[in-house]
Amino acid sequence: MFRRALHKTLLAAGILLVSHAAFAENRVALVIGQSAYRTVTPLPNPANDAKAMSQLLADAGFDVTSAADLSQNEMRQKVGEFAAKVAAKGPDTVALVFYAGHGLQIDGENFLVPVDVDPKREADIPLQAVRLNDVLNTLTSVPSKMRILLLDACRNNPFPDINKTAGRGLAIVDAKTGAPGTFMSFSTSPGAEAEDGSGADSPYTTALLAAAKQPGLSIEDTFKRVRVSVNKATEGRQTPWDSSSLTDNFAFFGSGNPGTKQPVTKRSVEEWRRDLQGKPVEIANELIVADGTEEAYEAFVGLFAQPPFGPQAREWLDRRRRMVAWNNAVIVNTAAAYRAFIAQYPDSDLTVTARKLEERLRNRPNFAASPAAVAGASANGASAGAPAAATSLPANASLAAPTCPCGGAPSLPLKKVDLPPKKRGEPDTPKRASAPPRRLREVDDEDVVVVRRPPPPVYYEPGPGPSIGIGIGGFGGGGFERGGVGMGRQRGGY
Repeated sequence: MFRRALHKTLLAAGILLVSHAAFAENRVALVIGQSAYRTVTPLPNPANDAKAMSQLLADAGFDVTSAADLSQNEMRQKVGEFAAKVAAKGPDTVALVFYAGHGLQIDGENFLVPVDVDPKREADIPLQAVRLNDVLNTLTSVPSKMRILLLDACRNNPFPDINKTAGRGLAIVDAKTGAPGTFMSFSTSPGAEAEDGSGADSPYTTALLAAAKQPGLSIEDTFKRVRVSVNKATEGRQTPWDSSSLTDNFAFFGSGNPGTKQPVTKRSVEEWRRDLQGKPVEIANELIVADGTEEAYEAFVGLFAQPPFGPQAREWLDRRRRMVAWNNAVIVNTAAAYRAFIAQYPDSDLTVTARKLEERLRNRPNFAASPAAVAGASANGASAGAPAAATSLPANASLAAPTCPCGGAPSLPLKKVDLPPKKRGEPDTPKRASAPPRRLREVDDEDVVVVRRPPPPVYYEPGPGPSIGIGIGGFGGGGFERGGVGMGRQRGGY
């Protein structure tokens, strides 16, 4: 009897120590549930999802801040206050944000939807909603160990005025292109819509509540189980998706495997084909859903073409490739990039948006670079095969050497440029009598080289209107094609 009681006591103490090791780091969470939308049909489950997740995270050692039915200003304020809380906790902090509610993609950018929005056109969403990128940037602006964003926000678009022109679901967000130490999970794959569910919680949150409670289960394995569970619960209609740039291990409960994460080797299509060959179709489907890579789905489609799993996998693969192509077009952000997307996917739900963005860029004034500017860029290492960002410069860009504005003749040496004639009655520039002659000559040379006068207004003539946002390449600031410079564009901006 005594031994049995001692064994139970030691077991309980061991569990307590494991839990304490897991919570040695600071853990803070912001949980938002958006149900009471004012201008469209309310969502019943986000409030329940947020309440259940708040309890789970509190049990997992998180200091939880819960908020419900936030307006745009309230949502921004809560995110800012949460970032300040993370900063106060210190750099050894795990910061987690869970959002349940509506989300939209407009012009290739994702928005979280407050309960007070009332859009009449697409242009209203960037003004009334909250950019997902703004939430990400706010969290990455403060030092932390890792950032985890869980978004049950891919439900159907409820706004009839923009439902036919905005793309379905959410756009791809690749955590690997941002700050390391970020994990993002979406309730369904990019470009698809999630179900609110018929129970108390959505299928995504229901699966997450079950999988996250497994002691010692890594966050990657947790969401593999979430993908399989949601896919089964919705009969293949919904498959969650995630992206990670984590450099440390994490488990909701238990210590898991502490230390630095080991890189995961991606398997090729041929390797997946060998692994799936001969397996029952149900088992093979579970394997590729858990993996969630394009290579796994491509191998499955080649082996199992029969319904129901074959067509579902083909639809997932086609949508995945379309969303990758769309993401690339948005990043390049040129009229040619959108035309290429339309040519490849002429009848997709994103075709209307692509045509709009292509026309917008095509009709903007194009400030062509002067021949001297292009020559200057080429002389600085640009090759003929380089993209337009490397070879096209605005007419007022700084060049490595001065150029003559009158037909390409070489400019005079700098030391022979005459100063402007001194006006009558203008006093001589005072000189320091104590300076040695050598020093006087050097000062004179400097005065000659640095000529502070405007260039002759011969070859540069700006077009009408203010030149706002001119940029050369770069994410979010491009918008030009080969041979010319366009106007920079903020995602979703007008």
